[in-house]
Amino acid sequence: MVKVITLGCRINAYESEAIKEKLAHIDNLIIINTCAVTGEAERQCRQTVRKLARENPDSRIVVTGCAAQIAPEQFAAIEGVDLVLGNIEKNNILQFLVAPLDEKTIVGDIISYDGYDDYVITGFEGRQKAFVQVQQGCNHRCTYCIVPFARGHNRSVPEEEIITQIQRLLDEGFAEICLTGVDICSYQPSFTKLVAKILHELPIPQLNFGSLDPAALDDEFVELLAQYHNVGSYLHFSIQSGDNLILKRMRRRHSREDVINLCNKIKKVRPDIIFGADFICGFPTETIEQFNNTLKLVDEAHLKKLHVFPYSERPGTPAALMPQVPVEERRRRAEILRAKGENCDD
Repeated sequence: MVKVITLGCRINAYESEAIKEKLAHIDNLIIINTCAVTGEAERQCRQTVRKLARENPDSRIVVTGCAAQIAPEQFAAIEGVDLVLGNIEKNNILQFLVAPLDEKTIVGDIISYDGYDDYVITGFEGRQKAFVQVQQGCNHRCTYCIVPFARGHNRSVPEEEIITQIQRLLDEGFAEICLTGVDICSYQPSFTKLVAKILHELPIPQLNFGSLDPAALDDEFVELLAQYHNVGSYLHFSIQSGDNLILKRMRRRHSREDVINLCNKIKKVRPDIIFGADFICGFPTETIEQFNNTLKLVDEAHLKKLHVFPYSERPGTPAALMPQVPVEERRRRAEILRAKGENCDD
């Protein structure tokens, strides 16, 4: 049986599950789906690959994912690695396994890639929940993020293909559908209109979403939440900071006031909805006062479930060149914010 090791984000986990289902019939194969979100994440990927190659000398070792896309030569140089594939090649991994190859490293130009990959999975978190990837890549350039260079630009799956896939999953008995992607709110031509079409045309018991960009959610989206109560009662936002100057230096597109106003509008029409959010603590130049603004935002925006990360430098990003907060202070602030999240009122 194939073994797929997932390092990094939920998108990687989604794609790993699709790969696992596709290659379930292959033995003695280990695929490591890597992450490049920080320099430390990439280092841990290399460490994991070395360990797996050392412990499984009789298995074929394939490295793919974001770190493989950005630094393929480093993984190809690891003893025991048989093949390194980029993110373009990941979805067609079977063809690279069965065909004789002259090269050990096959990594395409993700920046100029205009296609989209039809990852389809039929389980993931039990037989009641299925994920549908509606877009890939990202056009934004947050100063801490390397993802656009690992995932390419925003590419959207056509609406009709999404509708067909969801209908097939509903016919198979799935009660919950979750829309996912690298930056789903950037779906083109319109994320809100896609959601409206799905809700209007399909009898979905429950529709959920991956991480949402608060800058991209408009009043029309809020109206959908009021109209359709089969939209799940949990929304997760990519917020990152509660201070406007830090948000500007991150090159985020929302302000703290935008987040508060959005959450208040949603609570007005759907009091049952619970909010969660991602935060980075100790971003370069962040002062204690600016960090305290993040603590305040948790209360002001009614946030309950927090995913908290101390800032970690990613070489090749603008933020890595900014004045850095000491590592121990980043960790201390992250612990404070995590503790606040754990003590949020129900």
